[in-house]
Amino acid sequence: MRILLVEDDTKLGYMIKYKLQLAGHFTEWARNSDEAEQFFSTAEFDLYILDWMLPGKTGLELCSQQRRHNDNTAILMLTARGEVEDRVSGLLTGADDYMIKPFAFEELLARITSLDRRKQTRGYVDTYAVGGLRLSPASQEAEREGISCLLTNREFQLLEFLARHPGEVLSRERILNYVWGNDADVTLNAVDAVIKLLRKKVDDPFPLKLIRSVHGRGYRLVDTGAEHDDP
Repeated sequence: MRILLVEDDTKLGYMIKYKLQLAGHFTEWARNSDEAEQFFSTAEFDLYILDWMLPGKTGLELCSQQRRHNDNTAILMLTARGEVEDRVSGLLTGADDYMIKPFAFEELLARITSLDRRKQTRGYVDTYAVGGLRLSPASQEAEREGISCLLTNREFQLLEFLARHPGEVLSRERILNYVWGNDADVTLNAVDAVIKLLRKKVDDPFPLKLIRSVHGRGYRLVDTGAEHDDP
């Protein structure tokens, strides 16, 4: 899963992020509400883990804000506030789960797994289809017109991101943040390099080109030959 952790306690934040990454979860860490809101606007996640008490807006206020913005990302509240009324308030505001500090990391992982399973039963998209291209995120398999496309993990992530937003122009900055993360020591040229590799595998063998450049704006995935974007 792609997880955004919002936690102002430095020691706890490092520990949670480190262990989540060891467990195979891509994890970004915001230390206050301002940083969290930057992530909300520039990246996409499967789960937000929100500490209740934060500098600036509280985790509860962030939860309420995202629900008002029709953000359906799963939310797990993480806090020392353990009274029944606090738990009820968090859940009624839009949180999907609630954990009380201190906690065992194994329980946090179990709750994350449960939230992921719940998301899938609510209609999680397990296959993206654009034109003759089909992507299966669970197995990281891609094929076009029935022909398998052997992609690296990075190539698949980028192509999946485009497929999740068919027809929408995605800026290079947005793609970089999604695929490499905000902390990655890479430049925008990395996006162009992976796009070039993807085109060789996904587009070059076929007359219809799905991956299109939009000058000065970014890239998009289309399913029609009527578009007149840059090559």
